[in-house]
Amino acid sequence: MPFWAPLKSSLSTKLLNITVSSLCKAKQIPNAETAIVDGIRLGVLPDVVTYNTLIDAYCRFATLDVAYSVLARMHDAGIPPDVVSFNTLISGAVRKSLFSKSLDLFDEMLKRGINPDAWSHNILMNCLFQLGKPDEANRVFKEIVLRDEVHPATYNIMINGLCKNGYVGNALSLFRNLQRHGFVPQVLTYNALINGLCKARRLKDARRVLKEFGETGNEPNAVTYTTVMTCCFRCRLFEEGLEILSEMRSLGFTFDGFAYCTVIAAMIKTGRMQEAEEIVEMMVSSGVRPDLVSYNTLINLYCRQGRLDDALRLLDEIEGEGLECDQYTHTIIVDGLCKAGNFDGAQRHLNYMNSLGFGSNLVAFNCFLDGLGKAGHIDHALRLFEVMEVKDSFTYTIVVHNLCRARRFLCASKVLVSCLKCGYQVLRATQRAVIVGLRSIGYANEARKVKLTIRLAQFVP
Repeated sequence: MPFWAPLKSSLSTKLLNITVSSLCKAKQIPNAETAIVDGIRLGVLPDVVTYNTLIDAYCRFATLDVAYSVLARMHDAGIPPDVVSFNTLISGAVRKSLFSKSLDLFDEMLKRGINPDAWSHNILMNCLFQLGKPDEANRVFKEIVLRDEVHPATYNIMINGLCKNGYVGNALSLFRNLQRHGFVPQVLTYNALINGLCKARRLKDARRVLKEFGETGNEPNAVTYTTVMTCCFRCRLFEEGLEILSEMRSLGFTFDGFAYCTVIAAMIKTGRMQEAEEIVEMMVSSGVRPDLVSYNTLINLYCRQGRLDDALRLLDEIEGEGLECDQYTHTIIVDGLCKAGNFDGAQRHLNYMNSLGFGSNLVAFNCFLDGLGKAGHIDHALRLFEVMEVKDSFTYTIVVHNLCRARRFLCASKVLVSCLKCGYQVLRATQRAVIVGLRSIGYANEARKVKLTIRLAQFVP
């Protein structure tokens, strides 16, 4: 018999709700259902809160259909659903990326005569942005403003949604307009706007907003700085990126592996290996526990430096940490072995990848092809190309490019035409290299045929 069985007052339903909520949070939904059944048998009737708790649990730990079926049970019990019931269902649909279903639930709520609240409209706006309907989201926003039901979260959703849909300028204008009307932005507001500005490569505006952020008395967090730092590196403003890194350190922010890897990867891409090594030492000395992304970044660094033994040593360290190397990890190793001229080792590692069941390993094979071509082993590369079951545009581009490097323009033209007929594309620079190369060796007619094939391929859907 349940411990709350002796209670027969109105307090019993409250205690039942507490019990059901605790069981649901512990993911013991069957026990929660049993508690409800026992309560009914004892005359302790559930109310709308009881069923809303069940709806939320099923949305989180089961399917939306099961959660929705609770509404029928509420109807049978004579308990009408309220706005919380539908908000919970709509939120559950959003979490499962069922955005169209969320809109259907919102319409059903209106048909049942249930008035949406501010949270309902916030969820609706988020759905419309996710579905790529910013104009409709803006219409809902205006309706909320007219009814004076705006919540700080509403502004955050609006700014974030505009940024993600490519309307960064509108988001910045809205932000400025809100400031003039006394709105005090939250950390989430600043982060959403700064992230949008950075993705749009509007670094000056992002830096300006970041500076304002600090002047408001709020504390930009590590996410804010990392976002701007990443944008600096993408815009190839490495000195500014490193300045932000230094500022973060001076402010005492605790770095995670992502922030360090962002810096290291940027240094590697620009060939600043010494600085990358210094950041690695900084990461190790700070006691950051590397994750797989961190290890992959370090392996890439060591391979670029020709330190293959250190890179292979990290493979053992990854396993020692209880992590599993992914396809990208092994691809970096294959590329490093190729750059070192160890093609036998690269082939063995490809075979090892196959034994691990990674599938086609197309990126790794492309690295191997490119390495062979650049090392002058073009015939070996062609034999491998012929037996490859899976190919993509990069595969064809690599082969055509390296055939041009070897001045084998006729062969390159045949591979290029084959590529276009298969529906793939080769980089325009490589296409031009084939045409110019054919002309240079006296095959002007063949060059015209290739050029015509390229033009025809552009009109094929």
